[in-house]
Amino acid sequence: MAAASSATSVHDFTVKDASGKDVDLSTYKGKVLLIVNVASQCGLTNSNYTELAQLYEKYKDQGFEILAFPCNQFGGQEPGSNEEIVQFACTRFKAEYPIFDKVDVNGNNAAPLYKYLKSNKGGLFGDGIKWNFSKFLVDKEGRVVDRYAPTTSPLSIEKDIKKLLGSS
Repeated sequence: MAAASSATSVHDFTVKDASGKDVDLSTYKGKVLLIVNVASQCGLTNSNYTELAQLYEKYKDQGFEILAFPCNQFGGQEPGSNEEIVQFACTRFKAEYPIFDKVDVNGNNAAPLYKYLKSNKGGLFGDGIKWNFSKFLVDKEGRVVDRYAPTTSPLSIEKDIKKLLGSS
């Protein structure tokens, strides 16, 4: 696993999926990624999960992937186990994209991937992730292209995704 400081792209990282298996993110080379920290008990949950599923359905066959990382650092709004989180997202919101192991996105125990994302695209008020459903858009080479606030609607990012996919 790469350290955030030595990584040159998102593809340099290995993360754990919801069942604890290692996933080498280099398997996503050539795909446009939207990396999101998710929570099931947030005021933003319904709109974000609904729109993420719509985006995924529309672009998954064109080289688009959503990587969802549950996080319980904001108001304790993701208290469930990985199994409960996956069941919630897949049953209630028909999430077909990968849901990974619960991570910290801020602080000393922040996942190396999130340290890398934040160091490449700082937020409006510093690097820290402010809340659930912060979104990072990553190009086919694994470079962080943009960062969106938790309140940014996933569907409003569609134009940026289409640009990176090369579709009009």
